[in-house]
Amino acid sequence: MTTSSGLAPNQLLACLPRAELALLTPLLDKVELQAGKSLYASGSHFEYVYFPLSGLVVLHSQVQNGDSSVLSLVGREGFVGVSSFMGGLSTTSDATVFSGGTFMRMRSADLRQAFEQSVPLLHLLLRYTQALITQMAQTSVCNRHHSVDNAFSRFLLLGLDRMVGHELLLTHEKVAHLLGVRREGVSEAAMRLQRQGLISYSRGRIRVLDRVGMEACSCECYKVIKTEYDRLLPMQLAV
Repeated sequence: MTTSSGLAPNQLLACLPRAELALLTPLLDKVELQAGKSLYASGSHFEYVYFPLSGLVVLHSQVQNGDSSVLSLVGREGFVGVSSFMGGLSTTSDATVFSGGTFMRMRSADLRQAFEQSVPLLHLLLRYTQALITQMAQTSVCNRHHSVDNAFSRFLLLGLDRMVGHELLLTHEKVAHLLGVRREGVSEAAMRLQRQGLISYSRGRIRVLDRVGMEACSCECYKVIKTEYDRLLPMQLAV
């Protein structure tokens, strides 16, 4: 898949054989989505699925008192809306645009029909779903058993893997809400990483200065998630 605007392609779409991609291309529309936009809510029947080109989406679960917990991050390595072809037609999580950007949008009914008719697409989407489940499971383990520093580092690394460049637009308050921890804990973790020369933080912008150092300081959860994505979706993303 090529993009005339110079944006990197979506990895899932780029992994498809040319014949399969040719069938999907007329069904795709390019849209610009802003940070904070809700793509679907828990229990809803959603009309569209989204393939990010440059934006980042967070899948999260929210309880009655308003607390939220991140389940997974989705960027240009995948797509939002696996429930569309899993048979349930609704989801128990929320999907919100975390970083605004460009997305390819398709009607969920069209994707479901293509999924049922195309063996290569079926296999690809099932492999992606397995990788996504791994991310959700490992995120749960990390949030429960590892430090705020570990969870924060994992969040940054996964976010960067799914976007272009080395910078994320986020606030400590937003990250704390998604990780289910105190804002002060995230601020302290960010300061420690900054003192080590691994990141710089200013006005809601976090830039990773030393990617190798970040990975060395992260817990094993990031490596587990990345290894599974690389195994199931081996194509390298173009920058």
